[in-house]
Amino acid sequence: HDSSYIDAIADGTLPAPAQREIGFPWSPAMAERARRSVGATVAASRVALQEGVAGNLAGGTHHSYAHKGSGFCVFNDVAVAARLMQVERARARGRHTQPLRVAVIDLDVHQGNGTAHIFQDDHSVFTLSLHGARNFPFRKEASDLDVELPDGCTDDAYLEALSQALDALEHRFAPEMVFYLAGADPHEGDRLGRLAITHDGLEARDRHVFDWAWQRRLPLVFAMAGGYGRDMEDTLTAQLNTWRVAWEYHQRWQNVRP
Repeated sequence: HDSSYIDAIADGTLPAPAQREIGFPWSPAMAERARRSVGATVAASRVALQEGVAGNLAGGTHHSYAHKGSGFCVFNDVAVAARLMQVERARARGRHTQPLRVAVIDLDVHQGNGTAHIFQDDHSVFTLSLHGARNFPFRKEASDLDVELPDGCTDDAYLEALSQALDALEHRFAPEMVFYLAGADPHEGDRLGRLAITHDGLEARDRHVFDWAWQRRLPLVFAMAGGYGRDMEDTLTAQLNTWRVAWEYHQRWQNVRP
């Protein structure tokens, strides 16, 4: 992130229009939470590189650009963590080593516009976003791979689109690490989602992504991203299911570690 933007968040000096674009008022607690969310994804990234799978109970704030926040996103935790993992590898192996190749698989119902913009000219990071075509943000950025879904999309069509997207990713890029945004907002009960994915569909989605990474022995970091259920229980169920699947794959990794 731009240092001036970081300072403005820390000091509470962001101009009012920029604060409104984030979506909630500034407070010291807001600034602290935003920093800690980034720190949690960084910590999860370091663990994933050692143990195969790790996650952040928050995170996935993919609407934040380098110079501004948007859509309830202050700092882009995945972008910061991905870049830091690249820096830490270069420090460990020498500055002439090739950058760590990172894939961002963004399955929040809203396009990851901030992440796409941050990495738009970076060939070491591949951004994939599977999102509602008519949903926020209404001016979308160009990810490396964007898959737009119609309103009312159901499980079968969603899972087929995901399968094709992962096939396309593999043909175009060879990642060494995966960041997965496991949004609960594609769920049929979400106030902002506009899709019709069931809990079974979301769990199948999670298994597909975790298994795709596992089959290739790619360390995977996941964050929860969005979830705005009309009934909060739906959002919690979707997120809990993601963590259950993650735990299964974490256990698989422990069984193959030397």
